[in-house]
Parts: sequence; structure tokens; C-alpha cells
Amino acid sequence: MIDEFVSALAANPWALAALFGLVLADAFLVVVPGEIAVTVLASVSFMPSGPPLWGVILVAAAAAFAGDAACYALGRAFHPQRWRVMRHPRFQRVFAWAQTRLRSHVAAAIFTVRFIPFARLAVNLTAGATRIPAVRYLPVAAGAATAWAAYQALVGAAVGAIVPGGPVVAVLVSIAVALVLGWITDALIARFAPRGATGR
Repeated sequence: MIDEFVSALAANPWALAALFGLVLADAFLVVVPGEIAVTVLASVSFMPSGPPLWGVILVAAAAAFAGDAACYALGRAFHPQRWRVMRHPRFQRVFAWAQTRLRSHVAAAIFTVRFIPFARLAVNLTAGATRIPAVRYLPVAAGAATAWAAYQALVGAAVGAIVPGGPVVAVLVSIAVALVLGWITDALIARFAPRGATGR
């Protein structure tokens, strides 16, 4: 019964559109589970009625790039450090860290933070605010978004292919895997990044 319900959701033609919306919103609102959405939908791509894996990757990459580019444009038009909500010392530390990273290693910074929600937002806003040329920023952001989407989707596809028990089990395990990977990433960043880089 539940397996049939999950299968029907995966087969819905609006599933990829919903994925696009979630990943796009994740660029601005770090509480939106964009990573989990990609991993979950990819975990049911092995089903005959499921979305193709390449489709999940393509849609997720396009949405991630669109969200990052929008944050860049927002930072370029309205300097984020002037926003009242961003004047808190913690936010100022994050922006200072992002500015330092972007001055020395633009590509490395953008690729790394694509996997770190709050730092991703700060770096994309700061990239626009510090007037990094679009011709330099956009190709790197597109590559980072594609790498992120492929990684998240392949994790989900691997879970769906390896874990027995049908689509419900695949979805539950893929959520657990996504959460664990996110926790490990957060722990590594907290250990090795300068204080404030993760917004904590």
C-alpha cells in the first residue's frame, strides 16, 4: 500500500517540478531540505515508473545554479552586510570569512560551499557584493551546482539499487544517508574552517 503510494508520487509528472522548486528555495532558505529531496527522488529512479536519474541530476543542477546565481545577483544589487538582519557579529564573521576566501580562491570557495548551506548563501551573496565578474563566477557556479546535483543523486541511486525492501525502504534509507552525510560535512567544516564560517 505505502510502496504503491510512493511509486505513484515518483511517477507524477510534477515530481521533477517540485524538486526544482525545493532546490531553488534551498538557495535562500537553509531550512529547506534540497539535498534530501534530490537524494530521495534519485533513490526511486530505479523503478520503472520513477524519474530517470539523468533527469533528476539535470533538474537539480539547473535549480541549484539558478538559486546561486540569484543570490549572486541579489548581493550585487543590495550589499548584504548593510541589511539590518545581517549586522549581527556572527553574520559579519561569516561574510568576512567569505570575502577572504573569494579573494584568494574563488573556484575552491564556490565548489566547497555548494555542500554547506549557510556558507553557500554567504559566499554567493558576497561574490555579488564584492563585484566578482559574472564571467568568472557563473561558469564556476554552474560546475559546482552540477557536481553537487550529481553527487546527491548518485548517493540516492546507489541506495535505491543496493538496499532491498522496495521504494519506501529506499526513501527512508536515502533520507538517513543524506542526514548523516550532512552531519559529517558540518562536523568537518566546524573542525577545520575558521570560526564563524558555518554560521554557528
